[in-house]
Amino acid sequence: MVADQIHLVRHGEVHNPSRVLYGRLPAFRLSELGERMAQAAADDLVSRDRTVAALYASPLQRTQESAAPVAAAFGLAVVSEPRVIEPFNEFEGKRMSRALKNPLNWSKLRNPSRPSWGEPYASIVNRMTAAVEDAWRATPSGDVVIVSHQLPIWMLHSSVVGAPYRHDPRKRRCALSSITTFERTEQGFVEVGYVDPAARLSSGATDVGAV
Repeated sequence: MVADQIHLVRHGEVHNPSRVLYGRLPAFRLSELGERMAQAAADDLVSRDRTVAALYASPLQRTQESAAPVAAAFGLAVVSEPRVIEPFNEFEGKRMSRALKNPLNWSKLRNPSRPSWGEPYASIVNRMTAAVEDAWRATPSGDVVIVSHQLPIWMLHSSVVGAPYRHDPRKRRCALSSITTFERTEQGFVEVGYVDPAARLSSGATDVGAV
């Protein structure tokens, strides 16, 4: 037997008063609003009345903290999964509005299809697919929750639906504390749902993770 559904949950809002692109930088914790968002995601999963048998999260602080309400709700330990971490990015620690005006940074933008400023999209897809596949196989029954980041979740979505990897970051359908759900068929993983449990909290949120 294997898992029934895989729920990819994005972390909540991060405390980021300087509005820098935080990427993989350490010590970026959830804001108070982000904690409420993470709880909203956990509450949504509970409301589905499904058995959640395993919980994984990226090792970064914001994802570990976002996984905590899910762990409490289902009595699970959080397993750190480095393959679902945020991609590395040349602009980490910078404000993008300023970085893009600096000619010294323009060479980093030369190839948006790869992209040239960070981890290749194909690499993100490969590691996310492997992590989801392993979690699915390792869970005898019930559902799996994986707490990750916007770009990795969007890349897995793009791969599953056959969309181009190159995209406009402003148009990703992957809100803070959203849940994207997959199932496995004979043809591979298929996306079966997307919800935004924290939508009512998002109007004033700061969302500056990765490009």
